[in-house]
Amino acid sequence: MKTLIHPTAVIHPDAQLHPSVEVGPYAVIGEKVKIGAQTTIGAHVVIEGSTEIGVGNKIFPGAAIGMETQDKKYQGAESWVKIGDRNRIREYVTINRATGEGEATLIGNDNLLMAYVHVAHNCTVEHGTVIANNVALAGHVCIESKATIGGVLGVHQFVHIGRLAMVGGMSRIDRDVPPYMLVEGNPAKVRSLNLLGLKRANCTPDEMAQLKQAFRMLYRSKYSFSQAVEQLYLLADNEQLQHLRHFLQLSLSEGRRGSIPGI
Repeated sequence: MKTLIHPTAVIHPDAQLHPSVEVGPYAVIGEKVKIGAQTTIGAHVVIEGSTEIGVGNKIFPGAAIGMETQDKKYQGAESWVKIGDRNRIREYVTINRATGEGEATLIGNDNLLMAYVHVAHNCTVEHGTVIANNVALAGHVCIESKATIGGVLGVHQFVHIGRLAMVGGMSRIDRDVPPYMLVEGNPAKVRSLNLLGLKRANCTPDEMAQLKQAFRMLYRSKYSFSQAVEQLYLLADNEQLQHLRHFLQLSLSEGRRGSIPGI
């Protein structure tokens, strides 16, 4: 019978691993770790703290998950990393626990985190995202489903990146990225709709036309940005526009960093 745990791996006796989990050479798995079925842990991976990992994940060599937050406010509270199913976490990715008592850093399902991605405390990465090499997410960043983040960039703390957005590589992201938009540059600007992403998401011609109308209202009209957001309520309604309006209203609210402007 095949041995699923390499003899050089160090696994705490109280860690909870499904019998189908594979663990590679010199991996270290801590006391409070739970790992679901059909997950593969590569060589030299370190998983510590209160960390839950779901089904069918593949974690590549050198990743460090569940380590203590780098937040200077951290005072030793019991906090979590929670990772869903079918994620690909590539070499030397780091995912830190949250800061506050009972809080969690959350990774959803079907995400690809490429090599050297850093996910800081209290981040949320939803489902189906692609985060390219050397991306650094500061604390409390939220990335909505099916967003694509280009390589070698930083995202400021508390920034939200919207559903099906695309962020070009080597950009500086210091404000919210609206859903469905393509953002690029330093300073970053909204360049266009993410037309390719919307097409791949099976956006209908009517939905695409309404989003193009919304884009023109927000970034090519005489209105101020806040006025343009209000004008969106006059457009024909669909689920994408509802989500876009809600996201932008939150971006404009107190305590948020605002939205990245257009060109």
